[in-house]
Amino acid sequence: MRIGAHVSASGGLHKAFDRAQAIGANCIQIFGSTPRSFQVIFPAKAEAELFKKRRKETGIGPVFLHAPYLVNLATPEAGALKKSIALLTAHFKIAEAIGAEGLIFHIGSTLGKLAPEEAERQVAAAMKAVLKGVPGKVHLVIENASGGGGKVGSAPDEIGRIMDLVSSPRVKVCIDTAHAFEAGLIAKYDDENVEMFAAAWRREVGLENLAALHVNDSKTVFDSKNDRHENIGEGHIGLAGFKALAKEKHFRELPWLLEVPGFTGDGPDKRNVDILKKCF
Repeated sequence: MRIGAHVSASGGLHKAFDRAQAIGANCIQIFGSTPRSFQVIFPAKAEAELFKKRRKETGIGPVFLHAPYLVNLATPEAGALKKSIALLTAHFKIAEAIGAEGLIFHIGSTLGKLAPEEAERQVAAAMKAVLKGVPGKVHLVIENASGGGGKVGSAPDEIGRIMDLVSSPRVKVCIDTAHAFEAGLIAKYDDENVEMFAAAWRREVGLENLAALHVNDSKTVFDSKNDRHENIGEGHIGLAGFKALAKEKHFRELPWLLEVPGFTGDGPDKRNVDILKKCF
């Protein structure tokens, strides 16, 4: 099984592998540059090569980058859209430079000012611009949203329509378990509901287009539209929910990436990784 986590890359991107090994993770997600700024620091060629060397040495992979939260491809403001496309493109270039499998991003919010169809067309056009700006093999990975606040991309059919508009084999999907629960897509992660949940993704986006799972418990209740992660087994999804998720063949074969607060408040930790391993 590929069970990993979002780990810090502070002090050098290659140091993410040491942190992953410390918690027993065998796949990772990192930020390629600061997630809280429109300013991007690109890794030097030597750093990119060192990253690839450490990946080969440790056998850790796949590797995903997560885009900054400032990106909003659904914004009604032209200036903000231009900045978002530039920022997403820059992080996509980093992902390509270090040989990552994909860049996972949140589509963003219309702020209640765009009709759904208009927003989807805008998002697709922006994604096309990003893909054109970064030739290569790296995937641009849409993450499902938790709903509310004009967020785009909470449901499989919505994401599927955007994928159809972009029409690129480089576009993939990451399912966040907490977001799906909080958006009202699945009331309980049990055998029956997980089967229907998988069927919806199969129908709307194709299971072959799923790149990863963000495996997070939810601090808030079903259909809360409130994005709050909790440690595995400590939230409203519960340990039984992740055991049910692990029974679904295609989900089981995907990399599972933790984005939890950690039992000591320092982010994904060995205890959360070990709990997930026992779900299989």
